[in-house]
Amino acid sequence: MLWHELTIHTTEQAVEMISNFLHEAGAGGVTIEESGTLNKERDTSYGQWYELPLNDIPEGEAVIQGYFAEETNMTALSEEVAGRIAQLKEFGIDAGAAEMSVRTVDEEDWADAWKKYFKPLRVSKRLTIKPTWEDYTPESEQEQIIELDPGMAFGTGTHPTTSLCLRTLETVIHGGEEVIDVGTGSGILAIGAIKLGAKSVLALDLDPVAVSSARENTKLNGLSELIHVHESDLLSVLKADGQEASNELNVTLPVQVVVANILAEIILLFIDDVYNALRPGGVYIASGIYKNKEDAVREALEAAGFEIEGAHRDEDWIAFVARKR
Repeated sequence: MLWHELTIHTTEQAVEMISNFLHEAGAGGVTIEESGTLNKERDTSYGQWYELPLNDIPEGEAVIQGYFAEETNMTALSEEVAGRIAQLKEFGIDAGAAEMSVRTVDEEDWADAWKKYFKPLRVSKRLTIKPTWEDYTPESEQEQIIELDPGMAFGTGTHPTTSLCLRTLETVIHGGEEVIDVGTGSGILAIGAIKLGAKSVLALDLDPVAVSSARENTKLNGLSELIHVHESDLLSVLKADGQEASNELNVTLPVQVVVANILAEIILLFIDDVYNALRPGGVYIASGIYKNKEDAVREALEAAGFEIEGAHRDEDWIAFVARKR
């Protein structure tokens, strides 16, 4: 089967938003390659190592490729995506040159090629992400393994925002919590929360591809009874069902923990909804925040009634730990 490969040269800052544009435009898959320079600061606190050869993408830049079915009108699609990228300036996101090109490729050239770069990764003291196709033996009884096949959904744990969120969850989950994961992607944070001791998780995503991927990964880890994956625009499902959600969606409202690993612009849209979904003293982990949006998100969280307990960082990304007063 033939596919159209749309390549966009952009910045690391714009990666998540542009990736989302491609998914919404109907991409059958999206690949992301960020700078491989040795000048880039890397987290090696849990023994991570970075295998050569490295790429020649300049520091702070990235290359995104979206794959579209052969019958897709790529001229119209490219114009649509270019228009949405141009609008990122309004949100303070620099997409760089955003140069685009299109070529036709065979499915075998890309469908599984990325898997050779996805290896077992220790992301925290207790959590290791293991691709389903890789062999790995835990180093201790305390080490928890997250089996993962992300497919076409976001979230392998290799991006700073995901690994940052998992490490932050490890400081917040103490055992028995009910959790809502907003923008679950591959389901990695929901699975991580259960592995750390949470009682149950409601995992939400607007993208049906992500919902399907999260459900499959939940099954891979034997956690289908503890994680309920639901298609929802942010927390709208809670508004629609009200208190009935307690029975139908696997959690008792209000919950102890909400985690959202999405862009700052989206986080700013539903802070009040998160506040209402949390019980007094509950914790909101807001991640996916680029450094230029740190002050805006902090101010919005505090204005909504949250107390900022910490700001965890990885490269230029921030995850806030905010407690409901």
